[in-house]
Amino acid sequence: MMLHFTPTTLVEYLEQVFPQIKGDFSVLEMAERQLKVKLNVQDRHLRPGGTVSGPSMFSLADVSVYMAVLAMIGPEPLTVTTGCSLDFMRKPAGGRDIIASCTLLKLGRSLAVGDVLIHSEALPEPVARATMTYAIPPKSESLMAHSKTSPK
Repeated sequence: MMLHFTPTTLVEYLEQVFPQIKGDFSVLEMAERQLKVKLNVQDRHLRPGGTVSGPSMFSLADVSVYMAVLAMIGPEPLTVTTGCSLDFMRKPAGGRDIIASCTLLKLGRSLAVGDVLIHSEALPEPVARATMTYAIPPKSESLMAHSKTSPK
């Protein structure tokens, strides 16, 4: 199956759809059903104790699977998270970016399931693991909703 984005165009598309996250994420590697994404950790991603916050790690896992799905199916902003299981395994370093390695385990017409391992940059042991499920809207529903929000 063909990829619909390059790493650069995927990040550009994400920042167009979600301008509030501009500059937060970088795609390091991309292949069919696989993606490696970095959260560019800033002070706002930290919690007391000098560690990356749980919501920041969730955001990285969530956006990684979202981008992996879009890389496979093309621009579909109405693809949404329907389920998440996230295990925090150890404290990530606050002074390091965190990296998610995502693999799509299932990519169907209406559902996608991804597995994500999160590491602190340059450290061998994972700090978190997530399984995310995404709903992919039917093409007809997606086209109607997208045409209503597209600029004329």
